[in-house]
Amino acid sequence: MIALGCDHGGLNIKNAVIKYLEDKGIEYKDFGCFTEESVDYPEYAFKVAKSVTNGESELGILCCGTGIGISMAANKVKGIRAAVVSNEFCAEMTRRHNNANILCMGGRVSTEEEAVKYADIFINTPFEGGRHNRRVDMITAIENETYTI
Repeated sequence: MIALGCDHGGLNIKNAVIKYLEDKGIEYKDFGCFTEESVDYPEYAFKVAKSVTNGESELGILCCGTGIGISMAANKVKGIRAAVVSNEFCAEMTRRHNNANILCMGGRVSTEEEAVKYADIFINTPFEGGRHNRRVDMITAIENETYTI
C-alpha cells in the first residue's frame, strides 16, 4: 500500500497521483488534506511517515508547494528516508541508490504529468543494494546515534 499526504500547495499533484494509482489498481491510503484551504504540512508528513514506519504502508508520497518542507518534517520520524525530487533521474536514484521510502514533490515545482511520472518511477524502481546497503546502514546509524568516524 502507498500512503499519501499533502498540504494545500500539493493537492493538485496528489490528486493526479491518486488517479494514476487507481488506474494501475495500486492500493493506497489518503491521509489528506482534501481541500485548498491552508493547512500545516507537518501534520500530513507525520501521518504518512508513521504509516510507513509501522508497516501499514510500503511507501509514501508527500506533496506540498516545493516538497522541501514536507520532506524535512517526514525525515524527523525515525526510519524515514524522504527525498524531494523534481526530475526523473532523481526519482529513480532515490530508490535505486538511497532506498528512500517516501517520495516528496512540489505542486508549485512539478506539473501533474511530471508528478505522476516521478511517482511511477519511484514505485517501480527497486533498491539496488550492494555498496548502497552500507551507505543506507550508515544513515540508520547516524539516526540511532551509533555512527562514529
